[in-house]
Amino acid sequence: MKDMTIEAFASMTASGEPVPGGGSISALAGALAAALAEMVAGLTIGKKKYAHAEGEMVKAVPVMKALRAQLLADIRRDSESFNLYMQALSLPKGTEEEQKARKSAMQNGLKEAVKVPLSVAKAAAQILPAAKLMIEKGNKTAETDALVAAMMARTGVLGALFNVKINLASIEDETFTEEIKAQVSCLEQEAVKMEQEILELSVVGKGVL
Repeated sequence: MKDMTIEAFASMTASGEPVPGGGSISALAGALAAALAEMVAGLTIGKKKYAHAEGEMVKAVPVMKALRAQLLADIRRDSESFNLYMQALSLPKGTEEEQKARKSAMQNGLKEAVKVPLSVAKAAAQILPAAKLMIEKGNKTAETDALVAAMMARTGVLGALFNVKINLASIEDETFTEEIKAQVSCLEQEAVKMEQEILELSVVGKGVL
């Protein structure tokens, strides 16, 4: 999917098929956020006016590049992450043993379906500190690009966590669900807080939320 044209991907999303859906779009939002942060860093590096921030900008570039690549791969991974659960649904359920095996496979499939969007959320969350750096020390002519990076990263986090939550609702392993719920809560709160802080750093962004 990551190699499709924007128009083709949008058309595929708009079709009646269930994938790509919100999870893949969340991964795309995160990838674009990383790309924007990387762009602002690139527009800052080599400028005498921003020489004091050169080192931090140079360090940020490979991190954003790696996150961008990971999140682009996650567009497809998210669409495929529900496969184990869907395969489990097709298992036979005629006998009591078959029913138990099917239920176990469904539960394992749901746990796998949680892992990818949780990974997307964690990756997108890592972009927010970089977006903040770009606002604080990056090229001021690209400040709005850094603001959009922050908002897209926050969308990537929260959007992916919606998928985590809906799958958690059907998982019966309480230890697993409680552990993931704690991570979800932390990621949500931090993403919203970071976005607000970043917007408040900018005259353009101040008061948006």
